Amino acid sequence: MCSAALDLQELKLGEPLRPVCSSCSHVIYHGPKLAAGTVFSYDGGVLLARRGISPCKGKWVFPGGFVDWGELVIDAAIRETREEVDVEVSVHSLLDVYSYPSAPVVVIAYAATLISGTPRAADETLEVKSFAPGEIPWEELAFSSTRDAVSTYIHRFHKK
Repeated sequence: MCSAALDLQELKLGEPLRPVCSSCSHVIYHGPKLAAGTVFSYDGGVLLARRGISPCKGKWVFPGGFVDWGELVIDAAIRETREEVDVEVSVHSLLDVYSYPSAPVVVIAYAATLISGTPRAADETLEVKSFAPGEIPWEELAFSSTRDAVSTYIHRFHKK
């Protein structure tokens, strides 16, 4: 805040080192980024999008992205779905909240229903495809949250 140099300090035992201003003692707390997305059925399978950007360019994900400041999480999930696969969805339930020690992003995944449009590759997307539960390309999924959310969705909403 005062433009002085930052030093890394342990403020509380067991917590991570935090940047602290060497002059005014202002502490900078780095929080995780928040992302939201939707998992839904299309044409008898789970719709996935092949990423057109890094990280994990070329890998498969459910439609989603970062929540903007002041935006409702559920609205971000619906917006990101529209932006990435060009469809409108309605959210019917929370799948789960996913966080991992090695990832700086917390992902909130919703189960949704397609209400209009035909999925197509749009912003930041190379391709879209519906995968039957037995055909999910597990080794080609982009993130742990993708694997976990798709698995949860199949378990809850697809008949075996």
